[in-house]
Amino acid sequence: MEDKEVVVKDMLNYEKKCWEQSCERIAGIDEVGRGCLFGDVVAAAVILPVGELLEGVDDSKKLTDKKREAYYELIMEKAIAIGVGYVDSRTIDEINIKQAARLAMKQAIEALSVSPDYLLVDAEKVDVPIPQLSIIKGDANSQSIAAASIIAKVTRDRLCKGEWDAKYPEYGIGIHKGYATKLHREQILALGPTEMHRRSFLGNLLTEQPTLFDL
Repeated sequence: MEDKEVVVKDMLNYEKKCWEQSCERIAGIDEVGRGCLFGDVVAAAVILPVGELLEGVDDSKKLTDKKREAYYELIMEKAIAIGVGYVDSRTIDEINIKQAARLAMKQAIEALSVSPDYLLVDAEKVDVPIPQLSIIKGDANSQSIAAASIIAKVTRDRLCKGEWDAKYPEYGIGIHKGYATKLHREQILALGPTEMHRRSFLGNLLTEQPTLFDL
């Protein structure tokens, strides 16, 4: 029986191309919480050292909570700089989620203690005067973006399980993280939306109450 060739994905492929062009401070940018009904959209920007390979770092959605937490600590230790941006539900309702995600990304870049030479962004364009490349599924193909996805995800999950769950304990925020689960939708219908719910996301939920749970 022939051995199948194992293709190892190079998570530093995009970074290497930048390093070859003398761009050493490469920031990976990603956001989390775009599809939630509740809470902020959170973005992170991460600059890792040239040549740094963090084994196992990948798209945060592919990792368990335990692994994300472990990689979060590793990234915090290894990174040259980390910035985080937050855009709240009221602003999301005012400018729409796409623009809010871009704004959170911009805030994350501006929060960096070191100015990046180049940006690798997960499927977005950020309004900053820095050369950048938008990469579809960037969190699964670039270590820098994957690191940013982990920082953003853990940061937001900690808010969900801590401050936000304590503020609104009846809604189960610590369990579903603000996503449109059956529990979350039931609690919104029973108790009404909080000031941290995204009203622009709730239109169908609030107008289709009779049929919502028959699907």
